[in-house]
Amino acid sequence: MSYFTPDFVSFFQELAQNNNRDWFQANKPRFEKHVKQPFAAFIQDLINRIEAVDHRVIMTPKDAIFQLHRDVRFSQDKSPYKVYTSAIISAGGKKNTTFPGLYLQLNHEQVEVYSGVYMPEKEPLQKIREHIAANPEAFAKLVADPVFVAKFGSIRGEVNKRLSKEFEEAAKTQPLLYNKAFYYFATLPTTALFQDDLADVVMAYFHAAQPLGHFFEAALRS
Repeated sequence: MSYFTPDFVSFFQELAQNNNRDWFQANKPRFEKHVKQPFAAFIQDLINRIEAVDHRVIMTPKDAIFQLHRDVRFSQDKSPYKVYTSAIISAGGKKNTTFPGLYLQLNHEQVEVYSGVYMPEKEPLQKIREHIAANPEAFAKLVADPVFVAKFGSIRGEVNKRLSKEFEEAAKTQPLLYNKAFYYFATLPTTALFQDDLADVVMAYFHAAQPLGHFFEAALRS
């Protein structure tokens, strides 16, 4: 089953060139038919599949999907709309970016699949670092797992220049302790949008992300 049509791509191509309220209002029926509805159907299918694996994931597409409107209050870019559609499927909900889940971002240029821990506050970051330092071999094995590497490559995130003394020794062998975030992602071409097995493809990334996700969950529960 293919969720999307070339109209999904053309909508975002044109929005990128006409990012204003008048254009969007005139093209809102296109958005509803070719973006909002198929994306909601896609997310619903993914929720169903993920819920079968993780029973804590109880949500609807509305709970998962982010609005297209941008928050421009603190931005120099006053464009009113995002030029992509996105969602988080997670037991922590879409407002909890610390909890490992599945984040998707789709537009006319690419399909992005993310997981991991994004921008944790001071306390959860401390817990993650403590868990890594206490379990260096298990963490190193997860990061080097061939399935994880094939799907995501490596863990990303901004890096601190300095660490507290308690982590300095452990960081000599595990430099990822310097990270301020621990996320990983893959980028697929827009042609993936039209594959009948798109949900299968995304679920393969979800399963590849799970072992590290469980590691981070254990850290956050400690």
